[in-house]
Amino acid sequence: MNPKKPKKGKNIEIELKEEEATGTYSNLVMITHSPSEFVFDFISMMPAVKKAKVVKRLVLTPDHAKRLANALNENLKKYENEHGPITTKEKFDMPFNYRGPKPEA
Repeated sequence: MNPKKPKKGKNIEIELKEEEATGTYSNLVMITHSPSEFVFDFISMMPAVKKAKVVKRLVLTPDHAKRLANALNENLKKYENEHGPITTKEKFDMPFNYRGPKPEA
């Protein structure tokens, strides 16, 4: 596969800080939106623990959220072509009245 060459004038330098380099574990994401933004709350839920914790919150513009969805779909297809289908084990349903995480007081 030929890597895409960056367009002239489109090279950017990206810094990855040491504290972010290890990543943050999340096994659930809740997504809400308004007319001007999408909010992604990445959550870590542990067995036998009654309270889940939001470990990261990302706020994106609608156009950036759409680009993220397209990039994720493209990468999922590449992954499945290389490693086989991804199967989900269970469906996680939130209560119908879920309004997102409550801010800490």
